[in-house]
Amino acid sequence: QVQLVESGGGLVQPGGSLRLSCAASGSIISINAMGWYRQAPGKQRELVATITSGGSLNYADSVKGRFTISRDNAKNTVYLQMNNLKPEDTAVYYCNLNRRVLAINLNYWGQGTQVTVSS
Repeated sequence: QVQLVESGGGLVQPGGSLRLSCAASGSIISINAMGWYRQAPGKQRELVATITSGGSLNYADSVKGRFTISRDNAKNTVYLQMNNLKPEDTAVYYCNLNRRVLAINLNYWGQGTQVTVSS
């Protein structure tokens, strides 16, 4: 099994910054990618950013130029640096880890961390 522990959410004013962290433990082998998703009230969960095992990055258009995803392989941790935050970034942010085992894709999720952008 895989455990994902997120931290770093909170309340911030528009234009402010936050850094989310997600530490992975357990059966963290055969990882395809790690990433961040978010879900605002009344909306579906959506991709924010992902980073593959090869280092390829992918961002939602709405966060390009403002958010940066990175990872520390030694610590099995992925980060999301969020700058110039907007009220529409308010959501619960979830860490995701995708593994491929015996041709099967497995997805694991963290418990979520609340990000609120408000003046």
